[in-house]
Amino acid sequence: MPRALLVLAMAAFGIVATAAPVDLELVLAVDVSRSIDEHEAALQRQGYVAALTDPRVIRAISQGEHQKIAICYIEWAGSHYQRVVVPWRLVTDAASAAAFVAELQQFPPLSANWTSISGAIDFSAALFGAAGHVGKRKVIDISGDGRNNHGRPVSEARAEALQKGITINGLPVINDRPNFSRPAERDLDIYYERQVIGGRDAFMVVADSFERFGEAILNKLIKEIAGLPAENLALAQPSLP
Repeated sequence: MPRALLVLAMAAFGIVATAAPVDLELVLAVDVSRSIDEHEAALQRQGYVAALTDPRVIRAISQGEHQKIAICYIEWAGSHYQRVVVPWRLVTDAASAAAFVAELQQFPPLSANWTSISGAIDFSAALFGAAGHVGKRKVIDISGDGRNNHGRPVSEARAEALQKGITINGLPVINDRPNFSRPAERDLDIYYERQVIGGRDAFMVVADSFERFGEAILNKLIKEIAGLPAENLALAQPSLP
């Protein structure tokens, strides 16, 4: 591709031509499979909107070496469905965080069949390096309410991501409502710990309902941005059957 066309293509997707050092490259990978109803999807989206503009998150960004992070927001369902909702954006302060959220709010959540955590990891891993940012840490933040049930095994996708130096953190939502014909997945936190998260300082935060998702993602983002030592956190540990 001629250089002029390449520059135009990069600009169209919000990609800068000059590498910018950042403290963190973060892909927010959000489950929008049909096990999540409209009300739950709205709670999930509101949680991200509130957390990304919370003064405590902005403070965590400001305390980094470069005082900036790069964030990309994607939604995913089955192995056939991943979409970039907000491409890579630099977030440095309250104004840039508000601009990111305003862009996010232009696109309501869309839903699709199946749950492919492996597909979400593969898609997210391919996004790093495409925006011209050079991050001290590369993290995929997977949130969801179910196990991988579509596409290749999640362990394979995780292994390949870890080989690239990517950390995978998790936010499992313990949902008491049955998932179509399947019973409620009350031990999803154990599944995420054993099958999903991995890499340097990987951790997860558990939300025991979508009503508490906002609290969970706020705590998770603060810890993620600050780059604290690995430690599994839980806002509410569910009672296992």
